[in-house]
Amino acid sequence: MSRIATNSLKSSTSTGFVYGQAPAVQSLNALIQEIAETDLPILLVGESGTGKEIYARLIHRLSGLCEAPLNKVNCAALDAGQLLAELSEELLSSGGNGEAAPRTLFLDGVHELDATTQRALLSLLPDGEPKGNPGKPAPRFIFSTSRNLEKEIEAGRFRRELYFRINGVILRLPPLRERKEDIPSLLEYFFQKHSSELKKKPPELSSEVRELLVAYDWPGNIRELENFAKKILAVGNPALALGDLRANLSTVPAADETWHGSSLKIASRAASRGAERELIQKALEQTHWNRKRAARELQISYKSLLYKIKQTGLEGKKVEQE
Repeated sequence: MSRIATNSLKSSTSTGFVYGQAPAVQSLNALIQEIAETDLPILLVGESGTGKEIYARLIHRLSGLCEAPLNKVNCAALDAGQLLAELSEELLSSGGNGEAAPRTLFLDGVHELDATTQRALLSLLPDGEPKGNPGKPAPRFIFSTSRNLEKEIEAGRFRRELYFRINGVILRLPPLRERKEDIPSLLEYFFQKHSSELKKKPPELSSEVRELLVAYDWPGNIRELENFAKKILAVGNPALALGDLRANLSTVPAADETWHGSSLKIASRAASRGAERELIQKALEQTHWNRKRAARELQISYKSLLYKIKQTGLEGKKVEQE
């Protein structure tokens, strides 16, 4: 690895999203150093809020195409015709002055493509290599998904052949609950990042508050942690912000309770139950309270979902349309 690439990685890790001492993050960063300068297509897999776009931009900065801009394509916003037009322009045309201008193409949320659009994308990636013309080197492809594409294939929602075309290297981004040792340093980073814009001094957090934040599972991952850090800065009182978190989850004890010994275990279990309730509610809202569809989205049985709805107090909140 060149000095430039190494220094770029160090600079990028200071963004907070990529930085981390957790073994999973360290292994991921080491792998990125090895593959960033290759032309292999990369598939970033991770839950919402784990920093997939941050990693895509880091890979681009470490690559040989870093002088050109990265072109992000939002797969959820495109139909087959739009995708063909967008990618054909990148793949088959040269730069503005007739010069070759290879770039990195980041297709965000590839699982959002419908069957027709998946077929259109596959037509542009024959034999795993993107089409191009002799005067323009082929671009580098990075894809991202928050879904398990193997299960999407089994369910008939994603083309198997397309999956094998886009996963030259699969990078799995760990959720925040699997790298909790990074929460304190990430929180401090976000305080520093947003204190100037909010004109607030970074607060001092008590050990009890820090224990609570580490005990919580953060279903929204780093994005949720950053928003929570901004909330603490905005209200100027960590206890008030924690009270807001408690209200959202309905199960996290108040910040002024004693957090020692077995009480921390209780807090952890409560936070886990609250996170589960929030995920179920989001799935129900996204499916317009259709419980059968919600069960499929959550990848649990319909019977299990009915039990959890009753258990978490969501029963009767809204009549479903099945």
